[in-house]
Amino acid sequence: MRDFKGKIVFVSGGASGAGLGQAKVFGREGMKVAIGDVRQDALDNAVKELIAFGIPEKDILAIKVDLTDRADYTRCADKIEEVFGGPPHLLIQTAGVNSFGPIEASTFDDFDWVMGVCLNHVVNGLLIFVPRMIKAYAHKTEFWVATTSSMGAFMSGSGTGPYSAAKAAVNNLMYSYDEALRPYGSGATVLCPGNINSNIGNAEKFRPANLKNTGYRVNDKTMASLRAIHATGIDPVELGEILKEAIENERVICLPDHNPDGRAAQLRGLNETIENYTLTRAQRDEIAAKRRAEMMKAMEEARKSGKEPPMPMWATPEDAEPFGKARDDLDWIDPSKKLQKK
Repeated sequence: MRDFKGKIVFVSGGASGAGLGQAKVFGREGMKVAIGDVRQDALDNAVKELIAFGIPEKDILAIKVDLTDRADYTRCADKIEEVFGGPPHLLIQTAGVNSFGPIEASTFDDFDWVMGVCLNHVVNGLLIFVPRMIKAYAHKTEFWVATTSSMGAFMSGSGTGPYSAAKAAVNNLMYSYDEALRPYGSGATVLCPGNINSNIGNAEKFRPANLKNTGYRVNDKTMASLRAIHATGIDPVELGEILKEAIENERVICLPDHNPDGRAAQLRGLNETIENYTLTRAQRDEIAAKRRAEMMKAMEEARKSGKEPPMPMWATPEDAEPFGKARDDLDWIDPSKKLQKK
């Protein structure tokens, strides 16, 4: 898909972070922009940002919607057609949440919340929008489907179990949809970023009341840690531009690197991680120890040369505490996976 001007884009989770960055990028290309989010205040602020970015107010539609509610999501799709005259030519599903903690501490609510937003909302959107898009645009004009996934889709994470599982499923769905949509003159792209300068660190604040029972240690201080990490992430508009290039060139997987050699290196590293699962535990431990030694050597050389070593991802503000820990009252969890009291 290369011709965006005058067409319609819908971005789920478009009121902030990566979704808002995508709305800005494709709106700047002359698309009519519909954004969906569950937070009305965020939608109101996003509309102001889009207008300030240069997108005409008449080309912006903000819809408050619960993306996990199929009836509500269908209402959202109907609204887009009512206002803009048809379904989106470009569907980008970006809404996501995350919470961190040992997978063995996870509750049903942890899985239902994270997978409900990160996976089920994608399924809902595909089943609601794709038939409409095919009927309206197949062999008539360009249209495309995209979803924001994560680097976590390619790797396991004992502290991000529900999230990594959801994102792995999202990737596989998009591979399937790319193949399925080819006969209609379309395709699919899955964006797999790492760290994004977004508000996802605050996601726990918006967890539904009926899904609040978590096995993880979650409070304002753990969210402060996450905010500090995400503040160092890629700019959402830059990430949106990378996605645009991938869609224009019909890439199925979009990695957050402008450099083709960089993308290839990222995939090689990810594939190596998966390949290592075929090895024995002793072999995997040996590889992990070698990597740790190489990292420590690089940091020591950086110190000796007078250069600052890279800031570790676990560095946090003074008013924060480590995230990714289990609740203290869970009696089956290894003590090392709980907050260590000083």
